[in-house]
Amino acid sequence: MNLVYADAEGNVFDHPDYLALGRNAEMITEIMDDELIPLPEGATLVSLPFTRPVGIDVESGEMKLVEGDYHAVGALLPQGFTRLLLPGYIKSDKSKLLPLFGYTAVVWKEDGFYVAARQTDNPYYWNPVNCDPDELEVEVKRLVAKYPDNRLYQHLSNCALGYECLTASNTFLQRWEGAVPVSYSCNAGCFGCISEQPDDSGFLAPQTRMNIKPRVEELVQIMMEHLRTPESIISFGQGCEGEPSTQAALIIDAIKQVRQQTDIGYININTNAGLTDHIRGIVDAGLNLMRVSTISALDDHYNAYYKPRAYTLKNVEKSLRYAADKGVITSINYLIFPGVTDREEEIEAMIEFVRRTGLKLIQLRNLNIDPESYLGIIPKARGELLGMKQMLEIFQEELPDVVLGSYTHTPEFYTRERTLSAKL
Repeated sequence: MNLVYADAEGNVFDHPDYLALGRNAEMITEIMDDELIPLPEGATLVSLPFTRPVGIDVESGEMKLVEGDYHAVGALLPQGFTRLLLPGYIKSDKSKLLPLFGYTAVVWKEDGFYVAARQTDNPYYWNPVNCDPDELEVEVKRLVAKYPDNRLYQHLSNCALGYECLTASNTFLQRWEGAVPVSYSCNAGCFGCISEQPDDSGFLAPQTRMNIKPRVEELVQIMMEHLRTPESIISFGQGCEGEPSTQAALIIDAIKQVRQQTDIGYININTNAGLTDHIRGIVDAGLNLMRVSTISALDDHYNAYYKPRAYTLKNVEKSLRYAADKGVITSINYLIFPGVTDREEEIEAMIEFVRRTGLKLIQLRNLNIDPESYLGIIPKARGELLGMKQMLEIFQEELPDVVLGSYTHTPEFYTRERTLSAKL
């Protein structure tokens, strides 16, 4: 498995004299053959700026930096694939931060590129190639024209056409999971937030947070347009907004109005679930699905990343338990990172958290972050690093009734045979 690297112009090569290496947190490590799968459709190879590629010199058997003006290369995986290792690199300038992406180790074998990853869900629904740009543009124009006073459709048109957000695109294509953003404010200060960064963070937010407070009728219009088929999901809580439950009054009113007109489809919220009283009101209004973002079930790690304002991880747990007890299908948006998520103490804490809250699904999501900066703010490892592959196997063994996946599913999914999860 040859090392993959890029020149200063971004051209990608494989190096016949170096074997590829990966990283598990700070540790540069060998890549095992059973950790590799072919580069998935929809994945992108990217050069890592400010880095030098590291590999094993075939002749000497020693770990070396590749000489010359070259950069390490990583793969950005589509939804449905979970990375097992970071690319093998050393920063050439430690003061520089990598852009906010989830970099995965990539190698070259005789028949093509391979990545250190596992398929953990059906990638079809979130593969960019399944979003026809010409059809999308037509539907954006149609719905914006149909609702000229709906500021949310105008906002989402930029998300779909400018940022190429697939959830926003689904809203206009009226399929699968669509977006209905609602909040410009947040009760957390997430490290590496993709929609809002303080001036001194060093990160460049890849998208702009919405700056309007929508009207209930704007929410209802989008929800009613989208909830047309039994498999439709409309979701509050998007990357372009803050915490949706801070606008609980709007959400509750919108859900009630929609459910007075139709019982088709499912209403979901993507939330940090810290505002337990607000979540209770949203659940009671008729919520069907809830996905809660978390990076850890350990307080010190959770707090270091989310920087919660006036709530704790215990509030999150209470919200999940209340929703599950009321019949809402709950999941977590688990932000994973090789060398951290697979720590012994992290695995043990998460298993107990899942058992206490009654989760149905763990959505494994590759954390988009500069590795060094993230590792610098969280607690050091207290136990053994078990590896991502073994972590997935432990979850399957210890949580046999919990699905391992990558995105939100309709309730019918849980009554069918889940072959992808079974084959992990």
